Amino acid sequence: MREIARTFSKLRKQGEGGLIAYVTAGDPEPSCTPRIVEALVNGGADIIELGIPFSDPIADGPTIQAATVRALKAGTIPRKVLEMGEEIKEKNNVPIVILTYYNPIFRMGLECFFESAKTCGVDGLIVPDLPIEEADDYRKFAEAYEIDTIFLAAPSTSTQRLERIVEYASGFLYLVSVFGVTGAREKVKDLTIGLVRKTVPITYERVPLAVGFGISKPEHVKVITQNGADAAIVGSGFVRIIENNQTREEEMLEDLKEYASRLKAATMIERATGKT
Repeated sequence: MREIARTFSKLRKQGEGGLIAYVTAGDPEPSCTPRIVEALVNGGADIIELGIPFSDPIADGPTIQAATVRALKAGTIPRKVLEMGEEIKEKNNVPIVILTYYNPIFRMGLECFFESAKTCGVDGLIVPDLPIEEADDYRKFAEAYEIDTIFLAAPSTSTQRLERIVEYASGFLYLVSVFGVTGAREKVKDLTIGLVRKTVPITYERVPLAVGFGISKPEHVKVITQNGADAAIVGSGFVRIIENNQTREEEMLEDLKEYASRLKAATMIERATGKT
């Protein structure tokens, strides 16, 4: 069993939803990222998602775009992010997922990228701009190196296409909860709740369902897990804490840990399932 599957199996046995914490690797400086991740894990994050900074982050809102600019200015490159994964794995028993656009993978070469990712302990990959129709070679290398392929589904995704995406996905399915880009929202919309309920019967006992985009408060996490999601993905909330404390590292780490703790506590509820 792979690490991400093992994590979700453990969470189910414990009656918990999962907390997947995203940060842009290298923000505000590459040396800070392993300490940031340690604070998140100590706060209760079950899976860490590291974003490789890219010059054209089409799926990201202003908060994560700003983090990407800071990370690029600090000299963060894809190989350095993969090496961060290795450093993190040495100290924390937590799955590492890399989020990257396809260009850095293409530039490095599929085999080289996957070989490096495997060596550095990466457990899964999210590539927002890679559709399943163009992912055959990508999946072959991923399977060869036992790295999960985490695909996204959007609110506009039809049931028929969702079925196809689930066939391609491993690790978990990343359900985009709203139209638009990443960024904190005030409340979970009825659209999101309906989307989760629609998706649960399709993913149930096939692949875990994780919901992201706009999830930033404990009550958001509670709502989506109560309605059947296996995990909540939180990014902009963590990135904003980093942005607001760039020169105050100890305060940053403490705030990240406390915020993660509050979000994780919201997963400790009885969850719905896809059973009929």
